[in-house]
Amino acid sequence: MNSENKNFFQKVYMVSKQIPFGRVTSYGAIAKYLGAARSARMVGWAMNGAGSIEGVPAHRVVNRKGLLTGKHHFDGTNLMQQLLENEGLVIQDNQIVNFEKYFWDPAKELPSEFY
Repeated sequence: MNSENKNFFQKVYMVSKQIPFGRVTSYGAIAKYLGAARSARMVGWAMNGAGSIEGVPAHRVVNRKGLLTGKHHFDGTNLMQQLLENEGLVIQDNQIVNFEKYFWDPAKELPSEFY
């Protein structure tokens, strides 16, 4: 991984650590907040490897429709879903019910100079 990607990944982890318990955000919302609106997929790559990084709640980052698209990167078949359900979210067919209610937008919640 080149240093530019590593730096971007570190910023992704810093933002994701701010997602409150019981809330979720999307890959695209993190990318947009970091000034890289077209880099949602790169945020996804960062989150794929975040399971081993302490304090990074990778289970709270989903796709723009609330689908648990990253669930196969978690140990166990339903660990991502179980972690979210433990925080009070309801999941049906791999999708967060009332996604808008739980959506946390870093652009609205964090200062622009946070990262």
